[in-house]
Amino acid sequence: MVMLRLTAEQYQKLPILADESTCSGKTYIVTGSNSGLGLETARHLVEFSAACVILAVRNLTAGDNAKKEIERSTGRSGVVQVWHLDMASSESVETFAKKASAELDRIDGFVANAGVMNDTWSTAEGMETSITVNVINTLFLGALMLPKLSDSGRKFGMKPTLLFVVSALGYTVKSEMDKTRQGSIFDGLYDQKRANMSRRYALSKLLEECAVRQFASLCPVKRTGVIVNMVAPGLCSTGLGRDVGTFTKIMYESVKAMMARTAEVGSRTLLHGLVAGEESHGKLLSGCKIKEYWVPTWLSNEQGQRLQKDVWNEVAARLERVQPGCISKLS
Repeated sequence: MVMLRLTAEQYQKLPILADESTCSGKTYIVTGSNSGLGLETARHLVEFSAACVILAVRNLTAGDNAKKEIERSTGRSGVVQVWHLDMASSESVETFAKKASAELDRIDGFVANAGVMNDTWSTAEGMETSITVNVINTLFLGALMLPKLSDSGRKFGMKPTLLFVVSALGYTVKSEMDKTRQGSIFDGLYDQKRANMSRRYALSKLLEECAVRQFASLCPVKRTGVIVNMVAPGLCSTGLGRDVGTFTKIMYESVKAMMARTAEVGSRTLLHGLVAGEESHGKLLSGCKIKEYWVPTWLSNEQGQRLQKDVWNEVAARLERVQPGCISKLS
């Protein structure tokens, strides 16, 4: 059912639901924005008269090139800034969050788009790399940015959006999730012998969604003033998967050739997430609509709620060890 829905949605025409009336004069941060979905999202925001758009990138040279391309295509200069952010490093995440909190007067939208797809085992900060980048440090960044977003909302009388990019492919890996739940979830994820790396990206996105759902429930809009939502942009022609092995790359590229959206069309789903409003808080968006009915029963029922809490609790415990108080202060 999941794959049928994913395939059917790939061929739908997607609207651009953001425009100058929703973006003019505002400040946005987009991670992983030197190419692909992040680049096209940033380009649209500049086109729609945003006052400031931060490209948060690991490679500053690539970021500078992206800035020049956006300025050339939109005819607007003095809007884009390029800041360094390495999602494989908690120290880099902390440095970035401090800089944003200190130097930006306001943040209207934060797009947590940066992610990796690996099919070979590697580690970063004591965990398999895709789990560190796509789950642990992504939630760390969200938690660190929430106070600034909340302050911006109070100061300027608006409700900022904290948007996480997930994937409905996560719904296809229940068996992989079940394999990790023998004791500590994250200890299981760090067991190379048990890891099916061909499905690790999808699993990391399932874990991210579990954590974000719990994070959103602990940070209601009524208290924080911040909308937290999740966007599944579908299969898009981007640089994601460029680091996978030859066999995986051949399979992945073959599927993309048949049904992938362009990065620009995919970016429309992220733009929708930025303007979807309070009704989208804690919910899955895809195809420029709220798609909670996509969520499988095993994730939405009582057992699924327990899974979400377990994932979040383990993520939160790890983050509290990195920066004591970063999670406990949110509640």
